Amino acid sequence: MRLGSGAFAASCVAIEVLGVAIFLRGFFPASVRSSSRTGHQAEPPAPEPLAGANSNWTKLPLPLFSKAVIVLIDALRDDFVFGSKGARYMPFTTYLMGKGPSHSFVAEAKPPTVTMPRIKALMTGSLPGFVDVIRNLNSPALLEDNVIRQAKAAGKRMIFYGDETWLKLFPKHFVEYDGTTSFFVSDYTEVDNNVTRHLEKVLKRGDWDMLILHYLGLDHIGHVSGPDSPLIGHKLREMDSILMKIYTALLTKERETLSPNLLVLCGDHGMSETGSHGAASAEEVRTPLVLISSAFERKPGDIRYPTQVQQTDLAATLAIGLGLPIPKDSIGSLLFPVVERRPMREQLRFLHLNAVQLSRLLQENVPSYEKDPGFEQFMMAERLHGNWVRLHLEEDHSGALFNLGTKVARQYLGALRTLSLALSMHVAQYDVYSMAVGTIIVLEALTLLLLSTPQVLHRRAELEVPLSPAMFSLLFYLMFLILSAIHVVVCTSVESSCYLCSLPWLAAGGVMVLVSALLCVIASALARMVMDSTLPWKSAARPCSGWSEVGLLLLLGTVGHVLSLGASSFVEEEHQTWYFLVNTLCLALSQETCRSYFLKDDSELQHRFHTQPGTVGATCIQQDCVACEAPKAGQAGKGPCPSGALRGHTHWAVLAGPWLVLAFCRLLRSLNHTGVQGAHRPDFGHWLTSSSHKMELSCLAALSLLMIFILVQRECSLMSKVALALGLVGIFCYRAAIGNLLFPWQPANKGISKGILEARFVYVFVLGILFTGTKDLLKSQVIAADFKVTTVGLWELYSGLVLLAALLLRPHNLPVLAFSLLIQTIMTKFIWKPLKHNVAEITVMHYWFGQAFFYFQ
Repeated sequence: MRLGSGAFAASCVAIEVLGVAIFLRGFFPASVRSSSRTGHQAEPPAPEPLAGANSNWTKLPLPLFSKAVIVLIDALRDDFVFGSKGARYMPFTTYLMGKGPSHSFVAEAKPPTVTMPRIKALMTGSLPGFVDVIRNLNSPALLEDNVIRQAKAAGKRMIFYGDETWLKLFPKHFVEYDGTTSFFVSDYTEVDNNVTRHLEKVLKRGDWDMLILHYLGLDHIGHVSGPDSPLIGHKLREMDSILMKIYTALLTKERETLSPNLLVLCGDHGMSETGSHGAASAEEVRTPLVLISSAFERKPGDIRYPTQVQQTDLAATLAIGLGLPIPKDSIGSLLFPVVERRPMREQLRFLHLNAVQLSRLLQENVPSYEKDPGFEQFMMAERLHGNWVRLHLEEDHSGALFNLGTKVARQYLGALRTLSLALSMHVAQYDVYSMAVGTIIVLEALTLLLLSTPQVLHRRAELEVPLSPAMFSLLFYLMFLILSAIHVVVCTSVESSCYLCSLPWLAAGGVMVLVSALLCVIASALARMVMDSTLPWKSAARPCSGWSEVGLLLLLGTVGHVLSLGASSFVEEEHQTWYFLVNTLCLALSQETCRSYFLKDDSELQHRFHTQPGTVGATCIQQDCVACEAPKAGQAGKGPCPSGALRGHTHWAVLAGPWLVLAFCRLLRSLNHTGVQGAHRPDFGHWLTSSSHKMELSCLAALSLLMIFILVQRECSLMSKVALALGLVGIFCYRAAIGNLLFPWQPANKGISKGILEARFVYVFVLGILFTGTKDLLKSQVIAADFKVTTVGLWELYSGLVLLAALLLRPHNLPVLAFSLLIQTIMTKFIWKPLKHNVAEITVMHYWFGQAFFYFQ
């Protein structure tokens, strides 16, 4: 079967998309869901168990708190509250946790540690998946059962101020709201002032039941300056004063209503040592959870240390505290210290409601739920609870009743922990069968592409795909039978459901046919290559000859990196892979330059030209092959460039180019340590960003900006050069305004502002340069096809993006941008052009260096 290069490439891409889709369906595990969907009529709560009879307590208990205020501080790490920073910058909160009416917990947030999935976990009690990282950018309305929905159904009036993500997740749930955007990370003042400005009037009113405040300023400071920034202390002090204002107002209202209120301080996720979040490091997953209420009064000498809980436990606790049904999909358990002061019957009632909800969720999602230890514990606790209720109704006030109640409570707590753990593990189970099938399809399509590279990249190439022999071969039918047998065995033996097993047999059989056919095509192609010593394609014009050593390195290195992503340790330390590949590439380029220009080796000729038998010299076979050159008449074929053509400094610059690039890359590696094992180690970046070395950082940033200007301006128009220079000066002024850098005449930490005016100043020049470049491009295309104007236009667009990157990078990472431009200049002038690398090789090298420079930051 003969296919054109475009049809063949499109077929391979379509097959890969199918394989990736099947893999992702297995990689993103199905969430634990209740069969009774949200929107249906609410089910009555489970009655209190009673041995041999029916209990008269069939309703939900009364609320424990009349009002609740939730203060969610974005990126609030546990050590910001419980550590030395909390004691220093949050004295009021520290006093409440040490001696006041409060309970403190360290709530563990499951990855991904980004805002939208964490809000879902807090309000639903469920575990969002990694697919919610994408939804975090445009949060859809939350359809799962949650505390906000239950509160609205119960007629409670809720008010919200803060991150607009809440308004997208819970539309039309709040009677009053004011949302703030989370994407202007440089703003850490106004974004919080827009929340606090409503507090004064709202706290004086009594027409609300729940108030939710989501502060973003701390998270923005972390993204801009990191967790060790002096701005962190100012922001924590501001949050402490807000908590004191809210607590005082709630106490005043309690004197009027004589019923306790609840103040909740929590964080959605933590903050890494570099100020980011999203992963699973301890700094990112450990968040404080402080519950403050007059109902938690402690006796003298009662010392309460923070205990570790799950972030999903808050949903069940809030529901119990506000007299609401626990969300159906919640896998969290009640925080028992909240109800331990209540009468024993109420304690057991609360624990029973939580245990019934978790056991039902287990029954609906785990086929073998009866064998689960948590379910067995729950059944035992329920029987003991029934005996306790019978004795209580018989008015047995002996010590045996109290001891039995304590035993029942312990049994319920053990059952809750085990049930919650079992449901969490069920969420984390992957569909390995679907992942394996998807991986096999992707690898087969990738193998076909590799077998046809680089010839299939030519426009006039036609590929001879041995499809018909493969489809009618014995190997095809044998593979189809083996895969079908494996499918039957997997689908009949696995307790948890697999996606492919849920498909109709016709669809599953089609997948098996595809896998078998691809395998047979690959086997046929390899056999033909071995037998004929030729690849299975025919081209209208014979393409250039085989692979160079650098080309093979680029191919094998890229494939090796893709394969390395199958191991979690290689993913965690991916930077080491790129550092190794870039260093190896530099050594290979050094060998190539020495062989071509120093040792005068003519072996490159055979890679770049095709010599016709019986002719003198070399002739270029394919006109559009970048690596080929038409030789002059009467001359023998030439290599990339004769060694005598390069004289003096240029000759030695070509030889030194790869070694200079290698040295620069090694220097940049010491700027920022990264990876799971090395991120905590001290590096040059930590030394520069410390407050005692601000002048050294300022000098380095100034030199980097000067180097950026020298490297970028050479192809720009005069107007763009002036705009670029002023923009780079504006970047330094912006960093000095926000306190990252210093002018020589400026004292440390004096005159710190928001830097908004300076940043706008730079953005004006960025837009001006981009506009000028776009105008030149349109002029060259519409008015006159002038190559020089086109080049200037493209270069101006490039310089505008470089200016934007310099504005967004942290000051100590400006040398990374400067050296990336310098390395690109060295590679272009002294390696790619003299050695005449083709476009595909240059593109892959750009990709390699881009990945390495990402980790250099």
